[in-house]
Amino acid sequence: MIGPPVDSPALHAGLVVAAAAFLAVAGSLPARPAPDAAGVAATVDAVAAGDAPASATHDHAAEAVRLRPHGVAMRNDGGTARATFAFGPVVAVVDGPLRRVLRGRSPRTVFRDRDAFREAVATAREREPGWITSDRIAVREVSWDGYRVTLVGA
Repeated sequence: MIGPPVDSPALHAGLVVAAAAFLAVAGSLPARPAPDAAGVAATVDAVAAGDAPASATHDHAAEAVRLRPHGVAMRNDGGTARATFAFGPVVAVVDGPLRRVLRGRSPRTVFRDRDAFREAVATAREREPGWITSDRIAVREVSWDGYRVTLVGA
């Protein structure tokens, strides 16, 4: 009788090796996709390109975010994604009085005058970007007597 050798030890060993290889490949795949950095950049661009002062937030699935004046990088166990802002540069806000402005306070109530506001913006732009734990990006376009900036914080 001619048929497949189902009782063959070589067939059983081959099936075990194939199953182990399948599990190794399946276990090495990321559990979720890389974060949507392009979506965050689109949100920042929509606020930055607007005519009137505006604000927006963007929830995301990244474990950490790094904001730069011209782009964003986001990472999780699925990988790292990067995107560039079309309407940069923006001001990455980490802490300090600019954080209160990013959250909705008027710069006129936070800073003594426009020069102090401009100085805080210049200081924030000089700061080296680092990875920040976050699940939401906030964006706010602020204008004070013709001085207009886009604040972005994680």
